Parts: sequence; C-alpha cells; structure tokens
Amino acid sequence: MARLFGTDGVRGMANKTLTPEMAFNIGKAGAYVLGKGRAKGEGKPKIVIGKDTRISGDMLEAALTAGICSMGIDVLKVGVVPTPGIAYLTRHFKAEAGVVISASHNPFEDNGIKFFAANGFKLPDEVEDEIENTIKILDTLPVPGGSEIGRVLTIDNAADYYCQFLKDHAADLSGLKVVLDCANGAASAIGPRVMKELGAEVIAIYNQPDGININVRCGSTHPESLARQVLEHKADVGLALDGDADRLIAVDEKGNIIDGDFIMFICALALKEKGKLKNNALAVTVMSNLGLHKALRKAGIQIFETKVGDRYVLEKLLETETVLGGEQSGHIIFLEHNTTGDGLFSALQLLSILQEKKEKLSVLAAQMQRYPQVLVNCKVKNKEGIMHNPQVLAEIDQTKNYLGENGRVLVRPSGTESLIRIMLEGQNEAELHELAGKILAAVQAAEA
Repeated sequence: MARLFGTDGVRGMANKTLTPEMAFNIGKAGAYVLGKGRAKGEGKPKIVIGKDTRISGDMLEAALTAGICSMGIDVLKVGVVPTPGIAYLTRHFKAEAGVVISASHNPFEDNGIKFFAANGFKLPDEVEDEIENTIKILDTLPVPGGSEIGRVLTIDNAADYYCQFLKDHAADLSGLKVVLDCANGAASAIGPRVMKELGAEVIAIYNQPDGININVRCGSTHPESLARQVLEHKADVGLALDGDADRLIAVDEKGNIIDGDFIMFICALALKEKGKLKNNALAVTVMSNLGLHKALRKAGIQIFETKVGDRYVLEKLLETETVLGGEQSGHIIFLEHNTTGDGLFSALQLLSILQEKKEKLSVLAAQMQRYPQVLVNCKVKNKEGIMHNPQVLAEIDQTKNYLGENGRVLVRPSGTESLIRIMLEGQNEAELHELAGKILAAVQAAEA
C-alpha cells in the first residue's frame, strides 16, 4: 500500500480519493498523535485549521474538525489564510499543531491536508508515519465524552496577526507600483491589503475566488498574463503567488519573468551585503539553474544542493545552519523569520530591496545569466516503474553523455502528481527541446 503522506502532506481529488471520511480519520489520528504534549491542568490542547479557496475546503474542514474534536482537542478555525500564515499562527496561538487544507498549485478538483508541528515546521516523516499507523487502529483508541469533547472556536481576526508579522519585516513601499496576481487563492484578500498598508500602489488581479477558479491560467505557474498587465499599467514590478501563497514568481518592469532562482540570488546578495547571510551560503534544489550556481560562486556564496521539495530545502537549512534557501518554482524560505516557504514574505523582501537600492528589478536580475532550460511533464500511471525502465534509463544516460559538462539532465517522478518531470539544461535551447523529446518518447513508449 502506498504511503498516505506524500512529499507535501496528503493530496488527492476531493470527495473521490480525499474523502470526508478520510479527512475525519486523519483529523482523529492527527489529534491523538499531536495532542499528547499538554500536561494535565493546562487546559485542552488546540489545533489551528486554515484553508485556501477551493470549493471542497468547507467540506474537508468540517470532517477534519469533527475528527479532531472527537479526541478532546479544541479547533481554532482561522478561515482562508495562506499556508505560511498557518505555520505562523500555530506558533502565535501556542497550539499543539496547525493544519492547512490546500493542494497548493494543483487544479481546484484536488485538495490536500498538511500538518505543522507546534514549532511551525512541517512534520517529520516519522510523525506522519505514526499518524498513518494510528489511522489503522482508530477503533481501539480511548475517546472522551461529556465536557471533555473538543470545541470549535472561530478566530475572526486571525489574518490580522499574520498581516502584522509581514509588515513588521518590510520596508515602506511608498512610490512603488505593483501588479499582484493572487491566483484566486488564499492571498486574494491579505496580499493586496498588506502591500497597500505599506504604501504601495497595488493593481490586484485574479483576486476574486469563486471556489473553482483557483490557479486557473493565473498565479505563479502562469505568469504570462501578469507580464502583460505589468507592461499595460507601466508598473515597477509584478508578483505572482500560487493558490496557497507559499510560492512567488516575479515580473520585471520590462515584462521579463523572474523566477525563484533570480529572486533567491537578489535576496542572497542583499543579505550578504548587510552581513546577514549566515555562513555565506544558499540552499537550493537540483532544479536550480546552472546560471545561479555560476553567479553565486562569483559572489563568493557557498551552495548547498538538495533534492526537489521545500521540505528538503528546510532540512538542509537546519543541517547547515543556513538562513536562506528555496526552489526555482518560487518556494523561498527565510528561516530566521518563518518555518516554510512564504510567497508574500518573499515578495515583501524583494520589494524592500528595490526600495533600498532605488534600482529596477531588471538591473538586479541582470547580475545572473540564466542557461536555457527545458521542462517537460508526462502523465503516467506508474511513476516508479518508469524510473526503472531500461529503455528510459538508457535514453537518459545517452543524453547525459552527449551534453557532458555543458549541460544537465534531470528526470524524476513528481512528489505530488502522477507525472514524470523531464528537465534539460544547456547552451542550445532548440537542441534541448529535441533531446527532451527523445526522453519523452521513451517514457511514453514505456507506458504503452
């Protein structure tokens, strides 16, 4: 049986694979495992629950809440809040755990359940395994009755605390004209509000969620519309979040897309100049561009590389006592301030640098030259089987040998979707497309 928890919590098609029954069981088991710490007499344990704007969020929230309350733990409902906001609020309210109901950048049909520990960090694998094993023995667990059953407490102003946290770590943004793409997601209200309160002129787009338009041709995975809006409004910068607002992709004043690699590089240089880049290092995944590696080495910044996934970036940051890291996709962790990738926090740091340096984003980004990179996704039924297929492996090896030191080949299964992701990097983009096509054909042949 496949592990219930993937690289980023539990995900599936809402009401099909991720059902209310499953959510109830996850809530019950999670409450049992995570609610053990509070000493007797200290009051009931509590768990924070937030969600993004998907139509299935209310349904799963109700089931999850019922499961948690059935184990004698109170639920603090904070409503629609970005994923990093839940990590922050878990610490703020001194809760035993936090839960966010979101499938991040996935289509609206999907949803997910992700836990944060009391310290705001994602749960380690062994704790997720304990929750999964507890689900198998739910019928044997003792349950409370009477006054010991958990209550549901709605915290109407929870977002205010997170907004203040964001503003406390940003510069005055007066004079900046910003186009903000909220992906019709969790930051649709909070994002424009924070930037306006800091003084920026904000043109908010894709900030009218209806339950099914989250991530639809907008947000960090579709920044093309944002680029057009930046040019149309003659804005200083464009910022695109994803559905749960833990990613950031930017657009400069010329309409060029500035991905997570560029943003990390700009922020790393700024921190280094202030003496705040601890250990003079940056943690990145294997997906980061060769151009980032070259620019960092030139700047005297050490690189720690990890496999794909922001949880692995976080592990590397903790292991190396480094404070900044992230992914090309826009998950960026400022570890001294939050415990997970935070699109709004990253956006405010980038805007603060623009203000402090009085410089255009295109100029700051030009300090790094990006190598051509080709990304291809292929839907498959058996990810692991593909990754062990001899013909696929042979095509990958042949491509690696051909590119040599002038390029890279990375073929991997997605941690959150039924996809094989193919990435090639090198000096000739047309050639990369041709080579990626050959690997794609091998994958498709193996699926046939």
